[in-house]
Amino acid sequence: MNIIVPIKQVPDLVEDLEIDASGKALDRDWLKFKMNEFDEHALEEALLLKEEHGGQVTVLALDTGNVDDSLYTALAKGADRAVKIVGDFEQGVSSRQATNILAQALRGMEYDLVLTGVQAVDDLDGQLGPLLAAALGVPSVSVVAGVQVNGRTATVKKEFAGGLVAELEVDLPAVLGIQAAKQPPRYAPVSRVRQVMKTASIEEIEAGDPGTAGI
Repeated sequence: MNIIVPIKQVPDLVEDLEIDASGKALDRDWLKFKMNEFDEHALEEALLLKEEHGGQVTVLALDTGNVDDSLYTALAKGADRAVKIVGDFEQGVSSRQATNILAQALRGMEYDLVLTGVQAVDDLDGQLGPLLAAALGVPSVSVVAGVQVNGRTATVKKEFAGGLVAELEVDLPAVLGIQAAKQPPRYAPVSRVRQVMKTASIEEIEAGDPGTAGI
């Protein structure tokens, strides 16, 4: 089973945040970034599925902030491959632009599942998973709190307001927006991350046109 987990760098909210001169965005010059919390849950769910069914987990990210640190951390946790999409992302990208760039990269990869975080804490948009599924022409389920794979189908637990949970069956390949993994995201010791930095490599691919992906 091939599972791809797009991850995003978001501002570390324990740091002091300042507004830039435009008054419309954060001043990124002094921001400290980290992996989006929900993406950590998506990665954990991917690793659990890999441990159960075998296969490969690939983490995929736009070259923003200190994304190398997050990619190496994902490798230290058990991901098999890290891919960085390089381009001009200094001013940030919208969910739709990120979708276009990620979709073009994914079309060159083999995958059974794409697991995204249900949303990013910096925009609370929650649209990446559904938009990505639309661009790729595959099914999508979001707000997922559990995944079981059986052959070419997956049974997912989808959360609704009021604590309601539905079980849905979806054909693979599919894009799932993970709300919570079946267990808390595992911890990667700093020593392990440093070791991976010395022995592993991050693949780089050029970003495609953010305005063209069929959505």
